[in-house]
Amino acid sequence: MEVVQLQGRFIDFISSLFREGFLDDQFTQLQQLQDESNPEFVMEVVSLFFEDSERLLNELTSTLEQQVVDFKKVDAHVHQLKGSSASIGAQRVKNVCVAFRNFCEAGDREGCLRCLQQVKHEYSLVKNKLETVFKLEQQIVQAGGSIP
Repeated sequence: MEVVQLQGRFIDFISSLFREGFLDDQFTQLQQLQDESNPEFVMEVVSLFFEDSERLLNELTSTLEQQVVDFKKVDAHVHQLKGSSASIGAQRVKNVCVAFRNFCEAGDREGCLRCLQQVKHEYSLVKNKLETVFKLEQQIVQAGGSIP
């Protein structure tokens, strides 16, 4: 595929992520920190987000499966997940975390379990979308173009 077409697909795809609320301006700020001296910056930061999120989601799952739920521990994990998703601009994940924390404060196990499923779903969606962004970037560079 021609570089110009790939760049157009890239711009359209990124625009849709903002329009659909997957990403917010924080992601744009992250992209602005990337330059020739660190061309993999965004991918590295987002990869750390993926690792951290998967660890936190596993910890949340096991903590909420306990006979007696430690809601302070759940809240601490959700707070971490909210912070890391906010730091890369994963807006929909962050928004679910806000609601999740309210259920933690209320000690509502069922509400927490519903939010856990919702946050897993939103995380999975944004992870797939960001992986697509990185594949498009790779295709553009391999075709001899630059990321718009």
